[in-house]
Amino acid sequence: QVHLVESGGGLVQPGGSLRLSCAAPRSIFSVFSVYDMAWYRQAPGKQRELVAVVTASRSTNIADSVKGRFTISRDNSRKTLKLQMNSLKSEDTAVYYCNAKRGSESYWGQGTQVTVSY
Repeated sequence: QVHLVESGGGLVQPGGSLRLSCAAPRSIFSVFSVYDMAWYRQAPGKQRELVAVVTASRSTNIADSVKGRFTISRDNSRKTLKLQMNSLKSEDTAVYYCNAKRGSESYWGQGTQVTVSY
């Protein structure tokens, strides 16, 4: 069951940039700020992996593979999560998923495809 809505994926050349967005429906996330928010990705034939997380207290953690290239941010007033992706590489090609987590609660989006290729 999908609770979050991702957008912003697409085809981009190596070295290019994309900005992903994740929207949390107000009907479900009445208090968005209490959730830890994260971006995951899953490439074909690989397990889903954590890309970046921003906690309810706004601390961030970025995977080593994207550190220095990707930035995660949240807007609690608009209930949105962003992932700015710069200097994209072919190995960044994957379906990117948004996740909201609070204790035992965990919600996912349907994913957005990012393809880095000439």
